[in-house]
Amino acid sequence: MPVRPLQRLLLTLFFIAACALAAPASAQFSSQPGAGGGGSGSSTVTTPHVRAELVAHAPDGVGPGKPLWLGLSIAHQPEWHTYWKNSGDSGLPTQLEWRQLPAGIEAGEIAWPVPRKIPIGTLANYGYEGTVLLPVPMAVSSAFAPGPFERNATFTLQASWLVCRKECIPEEGTFTLQVPLASTTAMNAPAFEAARLAHPQPLPAPAAAAAGGTRSHARVERGMLVLTVAGLPEAVRGKPLDFFPETPGVIETAADGMQDWQGDVWTARVPISPQRSESPMPLPVVLAHGGRGWRAELPVEGGWPRPASAATVSPALEAALRANAQEQSQQQQPPPPAAATPASAGLLATALLGALLGGLVLNLMPCVFPVLAIKVVGFARHGQDRRAHRLGGLAYTAGVVLSFLALGGAMLALRAAGEAVGWGFQLQSPAVVAALAALFTLIGLNLAGVFEFGRMLPSSLAGLQARHPVADAFLTGVLAVAVASPCTAPFMGASLGLTATLPAAQALAVFAALGLGLALPYLAASWVPAVARALPRPGAWMDTLRRFLAFPMFATVVWLVWVLGQQSGIDGAAALLALLVALGMVVWSLTLAGRVRIAIATISIAIFVMFAAAWGPKVIEMAPVAEAAPPRGGAAAATAWQPWRPGLADELLAQGRPVFVDYTAAWCVTCQFNKKTTLASDAVLRDLAGKNVALLRADWTRRDPAITAALAQLGRSGVPVYVLQAPGKAPVVFSEILGERELRSAVAAL
Repeated sequence: MPVRPLQRLLLTLFFIAACALAAPASAQFSSQPGAGGGGSGSSTVTTPHVRAELVAHAPDGVGPGKPLWLGLSIAHQPEWHTYWKNSGDSGLPTQLEWRQLPAGIEAGEIAWPVPRKIPIGTLANYGYEGTVLLPVPMAVSSAFAPGPFERNATFTLQASWLVCRKECIPEEGTFTLQVPLASTTAMNAPAFEAARLAHPQPLPAPAAAAAGGTRSHARVERGMLVLTVAGLPEAVRGKPLDFFPETPGVIETAADGMQDWQGDVWTARVPISPQRSESPMPLPVVLAHGGRGWRAELPVEGGWPRPASAATVSPALEAALRANAQEQSQQQQPPPPAAATPASAGLLATALLGALLGGLVLNLMPCVFPVLAIKVVGFARHGQDRRAHRLGGLAYTAGVVLSFLALGGAMLALRAAGEAVGWGFQLQSPAVVAALAALFTLIGLNLAGVFEFGRMLPSSLAGLQARHPVADAFLTGVLAVAVASPCTAPFMGASLGLTATLPAAQALAVFAALGLGLALPYLAASWVPAVARALPRPGAWMDTLRRFLAFPMFATVVWLVWVLGQQSGIDGAAALLALLVALGMVVWSLTLAGRVRIAIATISIAIFVMFAAAWGPKVIEMAPVAEAAPPRGGAAAATAWQPWRPGLADELLAQGRPVFVDYTAAWCVTCQFNKKTTLASDAVLRDLAGKNVALLRADWTRRDPAITAALAQLGRSGVPVYVLQAPGKAPVVFSEILGERELRSAVAAL
C-alpha cells in the first residue's frame, strides 16, 4: 500500500478514536441514577419507610464561582418522620458524610429547613414529615480543574437517618450522583427554592436595635425561660409563632408555653427542662410561622442557673453498658496483634511440615497450571542438558521461596503496623488485580505468537532470555507465586494462621517451607535424570503446545476481570477491558516494521495513554457495596445465603439455629471451585435446609477488618474457611477442599 494513502487512513482512524474519547467517559461506564435500593452508582435509596434521593442544582454548570447545591430529598411514608438538627425529646438528626468530592470542591453545612413540632404522647420531637429537602451548599474554588476528557463531577454521599412512627428504625444509604460540568442542572430548582425559603433568615443582632428600643434577649425567671425578640417582619406581628431552640434539652419540648405581642416585640415564657445540662451563651433559637423562619442568637441576661446533676445509673447497669460498648468497639475494630510467642520445637515442626505439604498440594490447584505448563516447555527445551536442568531448578526454587518470603514479610509488616490483612491481601487491591490482568494478557499474546520480544526490543535486550536462562527460571518462580497466592491448599490454612502469633523468624520459616513445597516437584525433577530422559525431544510439538497455553492465560485474565468487577463494579471491569484492548493494540503495533510501525505505534500509544487517563481511575475506584436483599419466605429462604456481619452468628445460635459460615473471596480459586461443586449440591442444600441451618457468606474480596479478625479467631489467615456451628457444640472447621461427604456427615450429626 502506498505510504500516502496509508497515512490518510491512519489519520482517519485517529480522528475516529478521538471522537469516541470526546464522549464523556462517565457516561459510557457509570451507572445512571436508579430507583433501586442504593446499589453501586445509584442516587436513590428506597426503604419501606422513606425514599431518599441525592439531587443537585447547578443552573450554570459546575465551575469556580458558579452556584452549586446538592441536597438529600427524603419522601416519608404517611405517619413516618425524620428529625431536625435538634430532634427534641428523642430521635437523632440526619447525618451526611461526603465520601467523594471532586478536588477543589468543599461541602458546607446542611441548610436546615424549618421543622415542625411532632407530639408523641407526653413528649414532642422536632422533625419533618411528607417530603423534605436538606440542601448543602458546595464551594467551588479556583483549584477545581477537571481533566480534558471529564464531562461530569462525581459526588458520593453516605447518609444515615432515624425514621420513626411509634417505633424507630435506623437506616442508611450510599448515594452517587454525577453532575454535568458544562450543561445546566436545574430540574430540581423548585425544590431548592422552597428549601431556601424554608431556611430560617437571620434577624438583626441585638446590638443593632434602634437606640432606646427593645433589645432581643432571654432570661431565666423561676424555672421559666423568658424570650424577648424584636425586629420580626411586620407580616407576622400579632400571630402565634413556633419556637425551636437549636440546643437540645434546654426546654420542656412538649410544653406549649405562653406568648404575647407588645407592639412589634414578641415575648414568650417556656418551662426550662428539669434535666437541662447545657447553658448556651448566646442562645440560638428559630422562630417560625407558615413555613417561614427567622433565626436569632439571644444573650441570656443574668446567666443560667446551675444545670441539673447528670443522671446516674446503678453500678450493675453501668457495667453492662460499658461491656456492651466495649463489645461493639471490638466488633468494629480489628483486635490488636497478639504478642509473638516462640513456638515449641514440636509445634514449629508441625507447622513447617503442614506448610511444605500445602505447597506441594498447591501444584495441583488450577491457578498454578498455566505457569507449570510453561515450565514443562522450558524443561523440554533443554533436552538432555543436565547442568541446565539443575541450574534452572535451583533458580526457579529461589524465585518461588524468595517471593513467598517477600509476601509473608509484607503481610507481617502490615499486621505490625495495625493493618488487618491475611493471605492473599494483595488481591484485595483493584490496582494489583488490574496489573496482573495486564501481565497475563501480555503473556497470553506472547504465547499465541502475536509478538516476540526479539522483534519488539533491541537485540541487546531481546537476547537476555537466551543468554540468561537462570534469570528466566527465577522470574518464572516469581510468576508462579503471583498466580498461586489466591489459592489455599489443604494443610496451608492452619500453618498460615499460626504465623500471626509467631516471632518474625519462625513465621518467615513457615513461608519459606510453603515456597519450598511449591517448588519441590520441579526441583526434584531437575535433579533426577530419569525425568529428563522421559521427556520428548524438542520439536514442532513445543510450538503447538506453547500456542495452546495462551488460552489458560486468557482464561486467567477473564477471571481477574471478574474479580475486579466485584471490587470496582461493572464500570471498573469495563474500563479494564478497554485498557487491555488498547494494550493489545500497542503490543501489535510494535511488531510492525518501517514507517508503518512508527505511525501506528505512535497513535496506539497515544490512544492507550488517553484511555488510561480517562478510565484508569474507574479501575482502581472501589464501588459501593450493594446491600443484599433479604431472603423471601418459603423453601428458597431455607437455603438462601445471607451476608455475614459481626455478631450475626451468635444471634442465630442464641435463637437455637445452627449456622454454617463460608469465608470466601472472588479472587480465591479454591473458594469458587467449592462454591460451584459441594456448596451447589442439591443433596447438601437439602440436608442444610432439613436441619434449619442458617447460611452466612463472609465475602473477603475487599479488605474487611471484621472478617480478618474472625478468621484470626479461628486460627486462619486466608480463605477459604468453612465453619459449622450448633448451639452447645464446638464449631467444626472444614478443610480447604470442601468434600460433599464430610459436610453431609457433619450436618447429619447436628
